[in-house]
Amino acid sequence: MQRVRIAERSQWRARAEESGFRFHTIDGLPYWDETAYYAFTLRQIEQDIEDPSAELHAMAMDLVEEVVGSQQLMDQLAIPPQFRDWIADSWRRREPHLYGRLDFAYDGNGPAKLYELNYDTPTSLFEASFFQWQWLEDQRNQNRLPAHADQFNAIHEALVERFAQLSAQLPPPLYFSAVGNSEEDQGTVAYLRDCAAQAGLRGEAIAIEDIGLSEDGRFTALDDTVIGSLFKLYPLEDLMTESFGQALPGSGVQLLEPAWKAILSNKGVLPLLWQRHRGHPNLLAAEFDDGSELPRGWVRKPLFSREGANVAMHLADGSWQESEGPYTGPAIRQAAHPLTAFDGGYPLVGSWVVGDQACGMGIREDNSRITRDSARFVPHAIIDQAPTRIYV
Repeated sequence: MQRVRIAERSQWRARAEESGFRFHTIDGLPYWDETAYYAFTLRQIEQDIEDPSAELHAMAMDLVEEVVGSQQLMDQLAIPPQFRDWIADSWRRREPHLYGRLDFAYDGNGPAKLYELNYDTPTSLFEASFFQWQWLEDQRNQNRLPAHADQFNAIHEALVERFAQLSAQLPPPLYFSAVGNSEEDQGTVAYLRDCAAQAGLRGEAIAIEDIGLSEDGRFTALDDTVIGSLFKLYPLEDLMTESFGQALPGSGVQLLEPAWKAILSNKGVLPLLWQRHRGHPNLLAAEFDDGSELPRGWVRKPLFSREGANVAMHLADGSWQESEGPYTGPAIRQAAHPLTAFDGGYPLVGSWVVGDQACGMGIREDNSRITRDSARFVPHAIIDQAPTRIYV
């Protein structure tokens, strides 16, 4: 694994705008960064990222079955009691799921280490799936990358295939929703709608703040149409604390991601996985935080934190690093495994699972060891040889 400098495409900003990637620059700072790329060998991708992603995903899915049958585990995950039966029922009905992202610390040496699961509202999807593949094709065509250069990236094809599978499982009508003024979230939702359309599954767009509630407790669109299925790029744990979300269990709406994903989007799954698979090479030691002083060599994360917020790192050398944010409440501790610096940046590998298939990855790079919402997206390429598994 190497970080390699490369010339930018001269018209990439125009191409981004044309494709709907309007959040390539956020608050005047680059989000998409193609001044460099991360080069991997095929062995690193297949053995260190793809295979562990599939294995950890299977382990996480097995854990859901255990959690929905245990009030004690629901307590540990701080899932509100009034939503527990609804979450358990969604699992027992095997309500279908779409996608998720596993975040790994990886520098090309030794096994990748799982930092967390993003299984409810994972973002950085369009840039991982479409735009970095376009970058790869352009750079090959301009002879800046070798003709055999490839990418671990079958995300788009997997999404279209998955939506085709979901078409008979989602009660109509289907709506796609996110916060109305979030350009990034709206861009992600627009991309997913397009993937669904390519699979023959039609879905309407609605801002989540425009969803109404009928007198009989049904979720409705602006024209009072009752929503059958709702893809919502909005944290389920936040919905469950809002008055609007109190109607979820009785609303009859089928969510995508389904209610049972509330278990896997919770950082409490990290100590639960460690307890059941202690010593697994891709897991870091983890435990539920007891509120005492954070010892050296450990990281504290709230159960419901996102985008690197409210993380405290007490490294083995005694140094501290903390990030601010709005999250409080119960937390976990995870053994510190700091990201490695490459040319001043700290890359975090996001490995995508669509349905139950590990199918691609994207890399976000921050200036610190805590990957925050200000991190940059940097493309990657497989350079060493022609692939034995084809990622198209």
